[in-house]
Amino acid sequence: MKIKKVFNNNVVIANNEENQEVVVMGRGLAFQKKAGEPVDTSKIEKTFVLEKKGVSDKLAKLLNDTSERYLNISSKILDYAKSRLPYKLDDHLYVALTDHISFAISRHEQGIQLKNPLLWEIRKHYKLEFQVALKALSIIQEETGILFGEDEAGSIALHLVNSQLSGENMAEAIQVTEMVNNILNIVKYHFGMELDESSINYERFLTHLRFFAMRYVRKERVIASEDHFLYEQLKQKYPDAFSCSEKIKVYLEKSYKWEISTDEVIYLTLHIHRVTQRYQQS
Repeated sequence: MKIKKVFNNNVVIANNEENQEVVVMGRGLAFQKKAGEPVDTSKIEKTFVLEKKGVSDKLAKLLNDTSERYLNISSKILDYAKSRLPYKLDDHLYVALTDHISFAISRHEQGIQLKNPLLWEIRKHYKLEFQVALKALSIIQEETGILFGEDEAGSIALHLVNSQLSGENMAEAIQVTEMVNNILNIVKYHFGMELDESSINYERFLTHLRFFAMRYVRKERVIASEDHFLYEQLKQKYPDAFSCSEKIKVYLEKSYKWEISTDEVIYLTLHIHRVTQRYQQS
């Protein structure tokens, strides 16, 4: 097995004996190693195969800012999910779930607790995924000592469900694409910037917008918690992102007669802040 790309001292992309692209993890596995050199098999702790092109590049970008510890947690969760779910999971989940766990732990450390406005619907419509997600919470607790509530299980379940979204019918797909593109344009014009479509924050925002739009086209009812304290907190902390969220809210009311909840404004504000943060800092 030879190294194809070094992520950091502990993680590499390699080609195995079947010439498959694999992610290999182990403490000190890649220390002072370069592409083309053999992998020290005695240091391998975890290996998983990537079948989808482009995933390794996204992992590389993610691991520039995120500990491989979270990739290891995601891998354990997905190993369990594969043994319980009746459908094939997309390789991109390694990226999306690693990023989500990192983001969730970062929020936890900052004392930001978010309610999942779709928790009731997720429990009802995606029972199997939700049960897998509850197990995921146990895995996260074992690895980090942090015990998240069921709101976080709901978010993890949605990532699993996301693997099936490509099967939507054409009319729904067109409507979702239109809504997502228009919201992205509102963000671009509000901040006078082009969004970095190769960034992890953009991927995260795009995933949220797709779920967001899908709920509208499916006419899914949301039971909102209406967290006014956090709403006011974010309004003060991220005024530009909040103002942009309000523009999106007005657009949805005028174009779709859709009045989004306080919870949705909160989520939009957080995502918009993250996806435009580098621009605002510069």
